[in-house]
Amino acid sequence: MTQISRRGFLAASAAMAATLSMPGAVRAQNAPLALRAASRTLDIDGRAATVMGLLGPDGRPGLTLDPGQRFAVRLENQLDVETLIHWHGQIPPNAQDGIPHLPMPPLAPGESRGYDFAPLAGTHWMHSHIPTQELGMLAAPLIVRRAEDLAADRQEVVLFLQDFSFTSPEEVMERIVSGTAMQGMDHGGMGHGGMDHGGMAMTADLNDYDFDAYLANDRTLSDPEVVQVEPGGRILLRVINAAAATSFWIETGAVEARLVAVDGHAVQPVAGRRFGAAMAQRLDIEVDLPSGGAFPILALREGARERTGIVLASFGAVIDKIPGIAPTAAPAFDLDMAQERSLCAVEPLPERAVDRRQMVMLGGQMQPYVWTIDGKLWSEHQPVPAISGERVELTFHNMSPMGHPMHLHGHVFQVVEAAGQRFSGAVRDTVYVPPMASVTVALDAGEAARWMLHCHQMPHLASGMMTEFAVTAG
Repeated sequence: MTQISRRGFLAASAAMAATLSMPGAVRAQNAPLALRAASRTLDIDGRAATVMGLLGPDGRPGLTLDPGQRFAVRLENQLDVETLIHWHGQIPPNAQDGIPHLPMPPLAPGESRGYDFAPLAGTHWMHSHIPTQELGMLAAPLIVRRAEDLAADRQEVVLFLQDFSFTSPEEVMERIVSGTAMQGMDHGGMGHGGMDHGGMAMTADLNDYDFDAYLANDRTLSDPEVVQVEPGGRILLRVINAAAATSFWIETGAVEARLVAVDGHAVQPVAGRRFGAAMAQRLDIEVDLPSGGAFPILALREGARERTGIVLASFGAVIDKIPGIAPTAAPAFDLDMAQERSLCAVEPLPERAVDRRQMVMLGGQMQPYVWTIDGKLWSEHQPVPAISGERVELTFHNMSPMGHPMHLHGHVFQVVEAAGQRFSGAVRDTVYVPPMASVTVALDAGEAARWMLHCHQMPHLASGMMTEFAVTAG
């Protein structure tokens, strides 16, 4: 058992205090907020790592906006490669959506571009839409607070999850696509097509790369972030799964919790101590702490033993060392869609007749590594059509051996059917479709434009699993 030093604790407390003071600085905004795509250096288990990042006006990752504040941002590319940033969960004008050449070109090194739109409130994030750059951690939180957030007697804590490799993103992608990444994979007691140590057959294709580290707020469990909290206080955990290719279970351990929002949209509270998030999904989890102590919040890699996380601790609490490898492997994420089917939107879409129903087939395999929508790669894709203003239902039918977190740009949708069950589910922008399963979402087609529709597992996207939701004027 180890104790964090008082100096280390105070440093962590100061960092949290600075984070919490950020909205005050933002409130006085007269000019666009400065956001920089830049390289930065992290300490990963005692080893220096140069990664990409999105740094706000205070030099730290991400942006936090006040209620009613516009998304008025000046993005500067300080990298030595071209880039462009997508505002995930937001509905900007199509020209500001952040997809290279659709319609705007990427930013050259040294170039800046302005953005200005009314943002959706909630827990969102922002990232490059170039898959190798997201693998290189070019992503950050984007928190848009509601008036009730400011009024609530609770402390907000962001938990930003990423997967990291010391190998270059380009080489990681090459290993995955070529199939060499799968050779010898046996983390968590399971390999591809193998058995776990308990003798139970595991699905072969939960994970297709073993990363060197899994990060929570840029750190591993060898040196986790310690957030100072009040004994008996209420915490709002804003969990963002920004990993390129990893789903996580969030565990609150000894503390009972409530899931109160997904992808920035409120749901009827669901009590529990373990909640899952596929790539690009977000969870808002309320936690009522008991009296003083240290309370780890852990993120478990699905189907494996690796884990990461942060520690909520009252002043003076003893903080035990937490191994980065759990004793047993975490289960697969939501194969039966029990979590998704338990969610009910606080503000569902208005009832109306469906104007258009469309099946979207998800296909592909590990060998050769090819992933498709409606049997086609992005290079030969056929757009999914809609007319602006139509109520559309899209049914994602996954005939492949891997799950796919499907993200639609420029819209939010409501999950209305899963596992053959019709229900008034969560409002989201990213829905997880397990292997050999179907999920139906409803939405109202928005701005007449080309909007990306794709799997948010980056190697799948890079291998062709993207199409467009082509909205035309009525």
